[in-house]
Amino acid sequence: MTETLDRLSDQYQQSVPSDLRDAHGFDWYLETLYNDPKIARNAHQRLADMFDYYGSNTEDGVVEYKLASEDPLGEGANTFFGREVHEAIHEFVNKVKSGARGLGPEKRIILLLGPVGSGKSDVDRQVRRYYEDYTQTDDGRLYTFRWTNLCSVIDDQDPNDDTVVSPMHQDPMVLLPQKQRQQVIDDLNEELEAPYSLRNEQSLDPESEFYMDELLAHYDDDLQAVLSNHVEVIRLVASENRRHAIETFEPKDKKNQDETELTGDVNYSKLAVYGESDPRAFDYAGAFCNANRGIFSGEELLKLQREFLYDFLHATQEQTIKPKNNPRIDIDQVIVGRTNMPEYRDKRADEKMEAFNDRTKRVDFPYVLEYEHEADIYQKLLGNADVPDIHVEPHTLTMAGLFGVLTRIRDPDADNVGLLEKAKAYNGELDEVDDVDPEKLREEAAESGEREGMSGVSPRFIGDEIAAAIMESMDRDRGFLSPLTVFNRLEENVGQHGSIAEEDVDDYQRLLELVREEYKERAIEDVRHALAYDLDEIRQQGEKYMDHVMAYIDDDTVADELTGREQEPDETFLRAVEEQLGIPEDRKDDFRQEVSNWVSRRAREGEPFDPQDNDRLRRALERKLWEDKKHNINFSALVSNAEFDEEDNDWVAALVDRGYSEAGAREVLEFAGAEVAKAELES
Repeated sequence: MTETLDRLSDQYQQSVPSDLRDAHGFDWYLETLYNDPKIARNAHQRLADMFDYYGSNTEDGVVEYKLASEDPLGEGANTFFGREVHEAIHEFVNKVKSGARGLGPEKRIILLLGPVGSGKSDVDRQVRRYYEDYTQTDDGRLYTFRWTNLCSVIDDQDPNDDTVVSPMHQDPMVLLPQKQRQQVIDDLNEELEAPYSLRNEQSLDPESEFYMDELLAHYDDDLQAVLSNHVEVIRLVASENRRHAIETFEPKDKKNQDETELTGDVNYSKLAVYGESDPRAFDYAGAFCNANRGIFSGEELLKLQREFLYDFLHATQEQTIKPKNNPRIDIDQVIVGRTNMPEYRDKRADEKMEAFNDRTKRVDFPYVLEYEHEADIYQKLLGNADVPDIHVEPHTLTMAGLFGVLTRIRDPDADNVGLLEKAKAYNGELDEVDDVDPEKLREEAAESGEREGMSGVSPRFIGDEIAAAIMESMDRDRGFLSPLTVFNRLEENVGQHGSIAEEDVDDYQRLLELVREEYKERAIEDVRHALAYDLDEIRQQGEKYMDHVMAYIDDDTVADELTGREQEPDETFLRAVEEQLGIPEDRKDDFRQEVSNWVSRRAREGEPFDPQDNDRLRRALERKLWEDKKHNINFSALVSNAEFDEEDNDWVAALVDRGYSEAGAREVLEFAGAEVAKAELES
């Protein structure tokens, strides 16, 4: 155990900044600033740089910041999925970066707006978590100061207050008078390599200003003597638990709301020592005070009373707070608020809230609209939980995700595109080759009113029903979770959930039936795969298809498989494959060019051609193989309820290779196998 404790202690020591306990003189701080001007950044600038520090990628034109897309600190446990979420995070970061440049958002509340369960609270929490870590690094370090040896100069100073940390954790730069400070800032900006300029026009907080006045009077206005004898510069690390440079604020009972929760209050323990009007008798414990130099995070911000929100007017525009019976205090922080749609609509319609509304910058956080990414959310929930020993069958999470997405998107205007096709287009399954333009669908939806994804069923509801379905399966001694079990849970409870409006229930039930039909088609596809699938044949047919496609595109010939003689591309074979995807004659060139580009791209990346890696081509080849082989299959075995024989066990094994459990494979054979058999026997 001693070795374990030693190891843990060493790990902790390595995680703590090396200079966390060190105290430095003001001259050291000035020298450090000249060596690294970024230390003097304000909150917006430091937060903006934080996002770039952890890195980013660009996917389909959307910047994805790694602290959200990969979560390096949590080893991927808190990743975010979906184009819409990353677009929202990108928009949030851009507002912070605009504020860093002094373009205006630094004087606004960044309001994260979205339906319940859309991820805005999780993103906000993630940003705070990474800001804590960033301030522990050399790149993100910041400093504050403390007053020392005060009792040696100030006669009535409480001995317990001989050393006082800057109440607002201000930058030591504010100790310099504005004129001299600006000279230093001008020098720093000449050396600064950043897209922004350093600025600091803050005044000392009232308590620190009191100490400065007293000390300057004692030393005959010798500023250097004050700074040398009574100021120590110390490292400041953001900490939500310690309420250092990060503060979260939640609305309480409306009748008990008090502005002092935001701006601070009288320190009653010091009243008897200093007197009521003395700045030393003030307690800088308000949320705005604690958030200085970092992030103020207001949860369900618009649930606050109107009068309570007035404090945000000066906190944003003037970047000051006004405690009761005290002068204004300068603040430096990124103010973030979160709220849901009903509160937002209510406050927006209130004419008396015009000034507040004008000081907010809205960032929409809609639900995810790609159902495979929605399934990733459920997979993350399961991955972070102690899930029982149960096998999640193929399509279970994706079909649950499809249901969620269908409730969030609007019926398309195009006659040739239904709601299901639109969901598939958003998921990347349909595009121009299928005569469907996903971007055009998005533009049409954006022009029709409220943004898609701002209403519908929340991932939280679906996740809860998946969890309930898992426990239900365990109770029934079923070692697998299938889409059918999840469908039943959703159907039973969609009308019982508090966040689902009664007028939406019938529509959601209809969408569930749509998802059931889609699942049936996919289950049938899996059964056909089990009955006729052969990997080698798929690969051979894929290679043949690509040879003929390349010859077609290059207006060339291709060698005959048997004779080796050069011949024209086999158009009959090409169309037999393409028709399995419903590609019409007039769109065949687009599809062939798409597949050709895919193969060329893989070749440039050094990847071999494998039709299994192209979902559309794989599906087409599998379906053609089915058409070629189905006449050799004994369908009567699928229709009967007899015990599985050796042939049937081969089908089960094929489904197991496709990701099913044995019991799940037998269920899908019973569910979809009969449908396949009946369709073929009737044809």
